[in-house]
Amino acid sequence: MKPSQARAGAPPDAGPAEHDELSKDLAPVLGANLRRLRTKRGLSLERFAKESSVSRAMLSQIELGHSAPTINVVWKICSALGLPFSALISAKGEATVSVLRADQSKVLTSRDGRFSSRALFPFDAPRRVEFYELRLAAGAEERAEAHAPGTTEYLVVGDGAVEIEVKGERIALGAGDTIVFQADVPHAYRNPAGAGAVMYLVMTYADVVG
Repeated sequence: MKPSQARAGAPPDAGPAEHDELSKDLAPVLGANLRRLRTKRGLSLERFAKESSVSRAMLSQIELGHSAPTINVVWKICSALGLPFSALISAKGEATVSVLRADQSKVLTSRDGRFSSRALFPFDAPRRVEFYELRLAAGAEERAEAHAPGTTEYLVVGDGAVEIEVKGERIALGAGDTIVFQADVPHAYRNPAGAGAVMYLVMTYADVVG
């Protein structure tokens, strides 16, 4: 697999199936997304044809929704744009505003109820970044397994005090303190104080999830 395909999110086992045609139902969606993304970047059909190694005629047919391209052609387009495959086939298009109401948030709670994680992002779109509100009761501890390679956590303490353990090292944090660490190793969150703590966590991934 070429490096450019990896950046665009091509699956590692893409083989003969990459020459299959996309569903005819996806052709209009893909065409509209391609035209939007190309024009947003100020690329003419001629210039983008050179950058993607897809003919101008083929690109024109795709943008008009008249052609269902092969998976191989879509990978070339994605690689040239530096975007994941999902960016071209998502029917949602480019959302400028997304609202997640409090009562619609997904909340995960530990078995003893002393740790909770509330997702502050919609789950219905591919992503490389996630945002959470974490709550840890007084004296509680939550241990986390290693995440996927390349995962990074950016955590800020909103209220209270916590200890973060990474690779055997414990770092004490107070309200307003921030820590950034590679989360592809086991780690833990502890609350040594006599009151609950609130943290806000941003997780970034090397690959698209969702």
